[in-house]
Amino acid sequence: MTGAKGQLGSEIQDLSASVPSDFEFTDIEELDITSMDDIREFVSSQTFDTVINCAAYTAVDQAEKEEDQAELINKKAAQNIAVMCCEQKARLIHMSTDFVFDGTSHTPYKETDKPHPVSVYGQTKWAGENAVLKHGDDVVIVRTSWLYSSYGHNFVKTMLRLTQERESLNVVFDQVGNPTYARDLAGAVLKIAHAEKFTTGIYHFSNEGVASWYDLAQAIVDITGADCQIHPIETYQYPTPAKRPPYSVLNKAKIKNTYHLQIPHWRESLQKCLSLL
Repeated sequence: MTGAKGQLGSEIQDLSASVPSDFEFTDIEELDITSMDDIREFVSSQTFDTVINCAAYTAVDQAEKEEDQAELINKKAAQNIAVMCCEQKARLIHMSTDFVFDGTSHTPYKETDKPHPVSVYGQTKWAGENAVLKHGDDVVIVRTSWLYSSYGHNFVKTMLRLTQERESLNVVFDQVGNPTYARDLAGAVLKIAHAEKFTTGIYHFSNEGVASWYDLAQAIVDITGADCQIHPIETYQYPTPAKRPPYSVLNKAKIKNTYHLQIPHWRESLQKCLSLL
């Protein structure tokens, strides 16, 4: 697995102890996936049944200034991994994002909806999807959204800290999506990796239910009992370098039906994560 120190990679490491498989966890220190030579040297003495690519350039706003670096990691490195998987005859599970969509839909996005990214991050992740599908054979792509975890940096951990420190916060209410607990996603990825039938294609996974960033922040206050007022604001009142999709709700029927997944509601999963924090 690549990207082992990220939010999803860390959760997969935690859950892997209960799975009857041998795992090799790598991050940039162990393997430079932007170098095909490094990848080939790394796999020269071992074989893999399945590769899970969690590595990505995820600094959405920074990507607007570092397009080359975002493309190197999100497209070129993903392509390198797909090529290696073909050479090894290994299956590939590649992680992607709701940012491949522009957010102009009014119904949950299906896998068949045409992507139209509006940020450099989204463009490079979509380019990575295309590269993986072009150069890989046995490929599952999983798009997710609004990821958070007890690991790493994310909105939930930031709000948890700020609601303890401040009397009030302004949070955007006109961006709507599916908050996703990385541990739930990790469980789904491991189930796909160990499925009797590895059904290739693009899939969407996020927690059930819909929320705005305001709703998510308010839920954190409700669960923790923090003495902090959350005030809803519009996107234009909180400008960012990268444009965000105003609507990025994902339709999960395909992954639930194909891999027989039961997905919890985001509030239930949020409570579990906050209990760890």
